[in-house]
Amino acid sequence: MKIGDKTFVSLAYDLTVDGQVVDSTTPERPLEFVYGAGYLLPKFEQNIAGLEKGDKFQFTLPADQGYGEVVEEAVTDLPKSVFMIDGAIEEGLLEVGNQIPMSTADGQHLIGVVKNVAGDKVTMDFNHPMAGKTLNFSGEIVGVREATDEDIMRGMAAASAGCNCSDCSDDSCRSEGGCGCGC
Repeated sequence: MKIGDKTFVSLAYDLTVDGQVVDSTTPERPLEFVYGAGYLLPKFEQNIAGLEKGDKFQFTLPADQGYGEVVEEAVTDLPKSVFMIDGAIEEGLLEVGNQIPMSTADGQHLIGVVKNVAGDKVTMDFNHPMAGKTLNFSGEIVGVREATDEDIMRGMAAASAGCNCSDCSDDSCRSEGGCGCGC
């Protein structure tokens, strides 16, 4: 069976950025998803369309086809008070490099990276960690089958749970009872 709409795909891959492997899966713990459901980068899906079990792939996505360019407006200063819970800030939370899940006023989930802490202000970067990066993928298709209704529903639950399944960096993807995205 070839990869196409509403197929359930299992694949092993390496993602290399700037010469270093930054993410990978294995045939024993593959990335699994329903093709065409919008869970992965569109250009990633386009590059594996029509492949079958056992086929190997290798392709590069420039930043504009991956996670976009770095947007300067996505780096912003927030008051420290935003990070308070019950009048206190959790010890170790506001350390440079920490990724902090946050929500906008309209409920959109974002991951921000602490860039600087000075006085009452915290500089946060809400760009995707791979923004501005060229993504180099290589791997192999481990399996392809028709997606079941359960596969489709599980994927919808993952998306509504706020899982960051596009790169599986969100620990909720991998945790026990996680979102079910297959990371």
